Amino acid sequence: MGRAQKKTPWEKEWELLVKKEQKYLEQRDRKKESALNRFLEEKIPETLQGRLDAAFSKAFGLIFDKGLGIIEKTYRKEELKKAYQVDIYAASVREDRRSLRRFSRKAGTSGQKNLLLSGVEGIGLGVLGIGLPDIPLFTGMILKSIYELALHYGFSYETEEDRYFILLLIRGALSYGKQLSEIQEETDRFLSLETLPDGYDRECEIRKTAQALSGELLYMKFLQGIPLVGAAGGIYDAVYLKRILAYGRLKYQKRFLLKHKDGISRKEWDREDGQRGE
Repeated sequence: MGRAQKKTPWEKEWELLVKKEQKYLEQRDRKKESALNRFLEEKIPETLQGRLDAAFSKAFGLIFDKGLGIIEKTYRKEELKKAYQVDIYAASVREDRRSLRRFSRKAGTSGQKNLLLSGVEGIGLGVLGIGLPDIPLFTGMILKSIYELALHYGFSYETEEDRYFILLLIRGALSYGKQLSEIQEETDRFLSLETLPDGYDRECEIRKTAQALSGELLYMKFLQGIPLVGAAGGIYDAVYLKRILAYGRLKYQKRFLLKHKDGISRKEWDREDGQRGE
């Protein structure tokens, strides 16, 4: 009998990613309501959900249309792109698992500073009893963190396709059970085709994402609006940002591995190097 064919570095990384995804889905099979949410349930104003929906929708719309330049001033975009180009060249030369894992390791540490800033900001505004005005800042921090994550894997975030992908990531990170499975299918369909779905409507996608965020943060934003006590609600900005980044890393790694299923060739490095010299 012949020896079993040795798995390639890509196959090993892919198998590990599939296991991580499966574990994630199992952990998010159902939502568990906290005792604090149950306590606050009867105290939430009926109009708060709608106000949160509107605030998140407006924040996404403004940032997508006018906020990119402002966000890009908060990190070193060109340095991140050059670091990716160096890593992609190393991976094309070495063709080993270590060079492939370098991308996921860097992405794993990405966002730590943003998590800290998000927590400090949320707590600070919570002490002052500021809840709803925190939403544009929190939305900006979510997008900033995802943009940096995209750069670590060599992807853009400026096209309409990328914005659709980002909105899917945010919804997936905040979903459970059947809804999460449906978003998984939608996300994987995008990763396979890299095109917008038929009938795509950005405003509709923004509204669905805003509703997912407001649904998860309803109780915490209510709590954050109470002076002093609101610090406890404000810290959840960092909690949910961490959750979004965890799901985002899984999906960007999957997108990266699918892109390089047939290996990282010298041809691709030449293309990346050409872009660098422009």
